[in-house]
Amino acid sequence: MGTVARDDAGGADTPPAAPSEVTSVVVHAAGAVVTRRARITVPAGDTETTVRIGGLPPTLYEQSLRGRVVNCPEGLRVTDVRLDVGAAVHRGEQLPALRLDLEDAEDQQARLQDRKARLESEIEEVAALRAEPPQPRRGDPPRWAPVESFLALASFVDARLGTLHERLRTTEDRLAVADHDVDVLRDRVYRLSSANSGERTDPVVAAVVTLTAQAQAQAPAVAATATAAEAAEDADAPTGAGIDLDIEYHVPGACWLPTYQLRLDGDSGRGTLVLRASVAQRTGEDWTGVRLGLSTADLLRRSDLPELRSLRIGRAQDEARPLGWREPPPGLAELFTGYDSAAAGRPAGEELWPAAGAAAVGGFAADADEESFGYGGSFAQDTFAGGPVPPPPPAPGAAPPPPMPLAAAAPAAPAHERMRSRAMPMAPGGARPKAAASAPSVPPPAAPSADLLDYGRLTVAGPDAGAERGTLRPESAGIAPVVAEYRRRAESVTRLARPAQAVDVRTSAGSFDYRFDTAAPVDVTADGGWHIVPVGEVPVTTESVHVCVPAVDTAVFGTVLITNTSPHALLAGPADVMVDGDFVLTAALPTLAPGQRQAVGVGVAESVQVARRTHMRESTAGLRGGTTVLDHSVEIEVANRLPYPVVLEVRERVPVSTDKDVRIEEHRAKPAWKEPDEPLTGQDGTYVRGARVWHVELAPGRTTTLTGGFEIRLPAGKSVVGGNRRK
Repeated sequence: MGTVARDDAGGADTPPAAPSEVTSVVVHAAGAVVTRRARITVPAGDTETTVRIGGLPPTLYEQSLRGRVVNCPEGLRVTDVRLDVGAAVHRGEQLPALRLDLEDAEDQQARLQDRKARLESEIEEVAALRAEPPQPRRGDPPRWAPVESFLALASFVDARLGTLHERLRTTEDRLAVADHDVDVLRDRVYRLSSANSGERTDPVVAAVVTLTAQAQAQAPAVAATATAAEAAEDADAPTGAGIDLDIEYHVPGACWLPTYQLRLDGDSGRGTLVLRASVAQRTGEDWTGVRLGLSTADLLRRSDLPELRSLRIGRAQDEARPLGWREPPPGLAELFTGYDSAAAGRPAGEELWPAAGAAAVGGFAADADEESFGYGGSFAQDTFAGGPVPPPPPAPGAAPPPPMPLAAAAPAAPAHERMRSRAMPMAPGGARPKAAASAPSVPPPAAPSADLLDYGRLTVAGPDAGAERGTLRPESAGIAPVVAEYRRRAESVTRLARPAQAVDVRTSAGSFDYRFDTAAPVDVTADGGWHIVPVGEVPVTTESVHVCVPAVDTAVFGTVLITNTSPHALLAGPADVMVDGDFVLTAALPTLAPGQRQAVGVGVAESVQVARRTHMRESTAGLRGGTTVLDHSVEIEVANRLPYPVVLEVRERVPVSTDKDVRIEEHRAKPAWKEPDEPLTGQDGTYVRGARVWHVELAPGRTTTLTGGFEIRLPAGKSVVGGNRRK
């Protein structure tokens, strides 16, 4: 896969363009994978067809470009995919009206700035006007001072400065308004869809796809007695119908966050949980009517296997450094003999492979015929983009330059060491076996740089790469400034303000990755803002419970117990609670594993009222009053003012003693309380000891009273320290 640079006009060799549209998108934790489908028709009798699919965004990563045939006839497949980069100049009427307004506002701003600068310069000149009398000669009497002239000059300067300052104030006021208008228009243009940037010149990116009928290449030759019509009929069979071609690529500038909508029925307490997604993208193309997938996976996360170090018992040895590279094979320069001969035979000043109307990339013409090189494959021309300009081919009759070693960053080893390295096999891990004692001591070659060990970015240098041709070298890390600017704008969505109580998907997913697919096609505009996208209804069971801790606060809080009955986990995120169609509040939904149950607060239920009264009586008991008894009684009155029944959970606490001489005895509660089924924790996350719970079902308009209590028995020589004894 390579890059072809061309102008927008194209040429006679430009492949036919096929219309395409985005059909599916998978948004990951960072970036998205886009699938674009085109409908093409393979000409009858052609075993190889090239088609151009435009509309691709300039932010895509070229290494991720893939192509495949969907309804593939037997033997037809994609054999080459290249990136075609050009430029398109837009006329004034082709630009958005908002962009034209911005240009007019910027012109007005520039004119006002120039006027302000001229006025300030003129004010300085007028303010510098002074009456300078001629210098008197020696021996001359004092000259008469023309006071009237001085006063006239001062009056002129004062009047002129007044006029100029008035004009300057007016210009500054108009300039402030112009600056405000420009800022507003720039913000509105920035918020437009990046699919229509509105620039005068935009990059045009397309994929040039080559399809080959492999069945034709592998079929036996037609017999000499067969007629040409029969051969043509056989060749037309697999390539006569329309073909759906999918182009897949990875683009930055997209992210998503899970959000929910919890719809509750106030009468029954049952509810429905709807999964939604806040999606933001600035990829350079609008997604209209696409099948959207939402994944928590990170596309850019490294997946290298760890290197385990071996532990050996014995005499200490020098640790072998993994080299992981070898020198180029002998006779590498002979591979380019044909190319050098063709270069030497061309006339002076004439290109080796002329291509009219095409720009040269990395020493190759964009529309050059690859078959002329005499190689069966194609050259990765993108390896030269953004890198150093390769030297020109050797002069006619000159010997080709010697090839450079594969590891260009490492110094070349001596000849005898190179001979020995080729003769001796490599040990596992890149270490070489020890040489004989008689061999000269040669320092090992320096380890290659990290770029040379990144095998995924290594490319073969072409014949015009000078001394490095035919050797592996890292792909140029630099990218075109235009592409870098578009990617910088696209990645601005990662810095958007997150919605309240939103959690990053990588944080909430933990060590696992999940994917959610929308139930229907959706639209997402590439304007860099958040868009709410419905995903689907999540199968959950809900149970409405009201909770009150009257010892702390008499307010009754509505709570929904949500049980995740779906086969996949639910990520943490904000949930908009709707009761009988009315919005109540936004609650934080935690991450729920399949089958997990979690309580979610839905706010204060003001129609359920609770009042708490306590009584404490101190007395003595035992022989001669040797025991102090602190008797506590609790009375809680609960009233339901709602038009439907509610389930109320009232929480109380009984003290717990760590002293063996202090005893705690509970009174019989009416109705009976019990210990909670699950341990309760406080606001600081600590376990609450001695908790007791009442579960009360209240009918509409009913009132009930809960009673309970306990007594503390402690020796007379001891007393309770701290706390509120009345409670």
